[in-house]
Amino acid sequence: MLYDLKPDLERPEVLELLEMTVFPDPERLERAIGEYRDDPRNELRGYRSEEENRLIGLIGSRLDPEGELEIRHIAVVPDERGRGYGRAMILELLAEKDPRVIVARTDEEAVDFYRNIGFTIESLGETVPGTERFKCTYVTELDETE
Repeated sequence: MLYDLKPDLERPEVLELLEMTVFPDPERLERAIGEYRDDPRNELRGYRSEEENRLIGLIGSRLDPEGELEIRHIAVVPDERGRGYGRAMILELLAEKDPRVIVARTDEEAVDFYRNIGFTIESLGETVPGTERFKCTYVTELDETE
């Protein structure tokens, strides 16, 4: 079950996971922490292992008034990857927030994760020199005009 991580933003386990989402870039990490701390529209949620009671994943998101849920950050500790925790966090947000669409922007490394859970993938080109970026989209509601 997801829980609010905003009170724990400065804890090493939270910082370590959040750092994985912004690569080892201290400025981007500080900016991400500030966005969660200072903007109430941004939510940062954690997923704990019930057996060991340790943080094994986090997901940062924002739901806009039109029903678009943007996944801003998502990470799972390396020794727990491939066990469905990332998918579980997205499914829990989907059930809780009931968005019209879910969107994530990512690099080539995470594209298969999103593709494997049903997102459509669109290349955004090299928005950062030397790094192709992708927009991953999951439409949750049917178009009633069809």
